[in-house]
Amino acid sequence: MARDTTDSRPINSLDELVNYLAQGCKPKSRWRIGTEHEKFPFYVDGNRPVPYEGDRGVRALLEGMQKLLGWEAIMDAGNIIGLVEPSGQGAISLEPGGQFELSGAPLENIHETCKESNAHLAQLRSIAEPLGIRFLGLGASPKWTLAETPRMPKSRYEIMTAYMPKVGRHGLDMMYRTCTIQVNLDFESEEDMRRKMQIGMRLQPLATALFSNSPFTEGKLNGLQSWRAEIWRDTDNQRAGLLPFVFSESFGFRDYVEWALDVPMYFIIRDGRYRDCTHITFRQFLDGALPGETPNMGDWTNHLSTLFPDVRMKRFLEMRGADGGPWRRICALPAFWVGLLYDDEAMAAAEQLTRDWTFEEVNAMRDAVPTGGLEVEFRGRRLLELGREVLEISRTGLRNRKRLNSEGADETVFLNTLDEVVARGTTSAQELSTAFQMRWNESVEPLFQEHAY
Repeated sequence: MARDTTDSRPINSLDELVNYLAQGCKPKSRWRIGTEHEKFPFYVDGNRPVPYEGDRGVRALLEGMQKLLGWEAIMDAGNIIGLVEPSGQGAISLEPGGQFELSGAPLENIHETCKESNAHLAQLRSIAEPLGIRFLGLGASPKWTLAETPRMPKSRYEIMTAYMPKVGRHGLDMMYRTCTIQVNLDFESEEDMRRKMQIGMRLQPLATALFSNSPFTEGKLNGLQSWRAEIWRDTDNQRAGLLPFVFSESFGFRDYVEWALDVPMYFIIRDGRYRDCTHITFRQFLDGALPGETPNMGDWTNHLSTLFPDVRMKRFLEMRGADGGPWRRICALPAFWVGLLYDDEAMAAAEQLTRDWTFEEVNAMRDAVPTGGLEVEFRGRRLLELGREVLEISRTGLRNRKRLNSEGADETVFLNTLDEVVARGTTSAQELSTAFQMRWNESVEPLFQEHAY
């Protein structure tokens, strides 16, 4: 999330919280695609992490991008921590370890998404290269220890850093050492939201397997295909992972609200200052747990942004299962989900395929994927075979959309990189592992040359 929200309207009823989500409903003609991607900055000299401060630090990167783009600075206690496009269409933000994130504008097709990410990376290069900085698209930091990883001066991250070790083994790794590609998608109605949420939850482990791209930890093979996905298995299970109630045939906005109310808060913002609220749930906040503080809609919006299920609901749905990766993956991830969920024929096929998958089955698949990737078996067949079938459904959806570029190509071209994965039968993580063992003399250093943006 680029910027925490201030909205002082008091909350008067539970219905207002449900209605907040329901106001995301929009007709199909207004559905858009919002793509987010993160990458690790590093100094070319020594493949070292980039701190916030200094003439060649992350702050200098942000200031250079602000000068280039003319976007509005997002400030936190006097520090620039992000940029937002003046009309709110897109933002640049920092993750806790300096991971540089573009939260893309809501766009109509994947061609526009790919142009946007290409332009962003070109703009960023023009600022970063004179500073001796490049970027790595990977699911998790391949080299640096947690102690070596910089910390960004963002108030919410201070609160999270103190809280995370209390609720899971890997929370700090999640914050400081992972990167993702996400896509944000719209829904038309509560029923449409339910169908998309359920398909998204059931297929998220497959997306994780297809995009697996984090086989290294601190310069060595970690025995995993997605260290990032393994980290999410024990980060903060009260607010992350699969949500059993989403699998119910009657799942709706109110169920998500009831769950969110009982998740511990991170903070509230008052007079520009962050107040630690990790000791109470939002329901307790509503019931008066902070004397003298009136819960408001800004508090609710911010709370929703601190929940981390595999599919997150705001006034849109976020698909959260993929590792960060190279440029082609930034385009492939939204193409994969748009193909499945933005076309009636494809969504019906995806629903038919996954309808009777139980929470327990999907959770077991989710647990197995970080290590097994596409070799994991689900109902008697490998995820590799399931992936071929699901990609064919997605391709049907993209073909039916008939969104063409200037050369007359439709959006199916963006699935090519995933077609290669299932054709070869190996994930990016497996190919990186092979390179490490065969070509790189068991060193991750060549990774920074071969796989940098």
